[in-house]
Amino acid sequence: MSNEDEPLFDAPQDEWAIRTRDAQAKAAQAYARLLALAEERDSGQIRRIAQFIASTYNGEAFPFDLFDLRAVDVAIGDDMLACLDALRWGKADLYKLVPDGERRVQAVITAWGLKWPEAD
Repeated sequence: MSNEDEPLFDAPQDEWAIRTRDAQAKAAQAYARLLALAEERDSGQIRRIAQFIASTYNGEAFPFDLFDLRAVDVAIGDDMLACLDALRWGKADLYKLVPDGERRVQAVITAWGLKWPEAD
C-alpha cells in the first residue's frame, strides 16, 4: 500500500483523541475563569457559578438545573458549556485541570454555603 492509500485518521479513535484534547484544553481555561469568579465576586449570577462548580465536583451531592444557563451572562454560559463538553469527552475531572483545583472547589462550596447532603 502506498502512502497516498493510507487513511489520514484511524477514525474514530484519532478523532476522539483530538476532541478529548481540545475539550480539556478549552475547559481548563473556562474552569479557571469560573473558579476565579466564584472566589472573587458576589452576586446572584456568581451563586449559580458556584453551584455549577460544585455540580462538576459531585453532581449527586450538588445537582445543577441546566435552565440556570439562561440566567448567566453569555460568556459565563459559554464557559459552562465548554466544561460540560470536557465532562463528555474528557478523561480527567475538571478540578484536576486547574492548579490546586480540589482545594479551591471545596473552598467555593464552603464560601457559598452549599451543603453536602446528610448521611443516612
